[in-house]
Amino acid sequence: MVIDSHQHFWNYEPVKHSWIGDDMSGIRRDFDPQDIKKELDANGVHGCVAVQADQTLAETDFLIRLSEENDFIKGIVGWVDLRNQKVNGDLERYSAYKKVKGFRHVVQGEPDPNFLLRPDFRNGITALEKYNFTYDILVFPHQLGATLEFVKQFPNQKFVIDHLAKPYIKDGFFDGWATLMTEIAEHENVSCKISGMITEADYHNWTSDQLHPYMDMVLNTFGTNRILYGSDWPVCLVAGNYKQVKDIVTNFIATLSQDEQEDIMGKNAIQFYNL
Repeated sequence: MVIDSHQHFWNYEPVKHSWIGDDMSGIRRDFDPQDIKKELDANGVHGCVAVQADQTLAETDFLIRLSEENDFIKGIVGWVDLRNQKVNGDLERYSAYKKVKGFRHVVQGEPDPNFLLRPDFRNGITALEKYNFTYDILVFPHQLGATLEFVKQFPNQKFVIDHLAKPYIKDGFFDGWATLMTEIAEHENVSCKISGMITEADYHNWTSDQLHPYMDMVLNTFGTNRILYGSDWPVCLVAGNYKQVKDIVTNFIATLSQDEQEDIMGKNAIQFYNL
């Protein structure tokens, strides 16, 4: 079974989705399950994990509703305020919904590079384990030092790094990102999504060859059992299309064994998110 471990839905609102800048104006519109279902069917993908794009409880409720109406949405990664002293109440409430698998905070947008290490946020992460929730780590490379210290503190929590931690592919920066990702990969409770690469490269002039060193590094450090395929649709549409994104990954792993390819393209997501 092929599972897209990372995509989004939204009803576009200029203020709520202000992160969609002018250079991404092509995705300033609504994206609903009917849109992605066409792409999944055309590309042999059997299901997906919907990930939050707004930091409100209403966003989590929105994704729950979509997942209840569309069986191909196998799981959702929502949002709760993990800094809230009463976060346990939210987690208990969402634990009643089978398709709620985990949570994410847009740490990449936080001005504090050590946001993950704040005591109130760490208290929220501690609460996740009780409910067997996962946590998606969304950071930029300059936040990887804090990310390393963060994952060290929670050896029993299931983490996945979104979008390879957004390496600066367009600028050709590699070594600092690779050094820290290698250290993070030593922690067996951390996985990594091969996703979001073409939007970290030049939107209009990227090539698969530019992406290979980054995928190589992740493959060699995390291994085939801790890598998850993700499209980052519809964000990926600012730099390409769904087929291109999937082909980048399938072509890259084509020399691996059939079992290893199946792990990366779906089985790892099923296991990580308990789909």
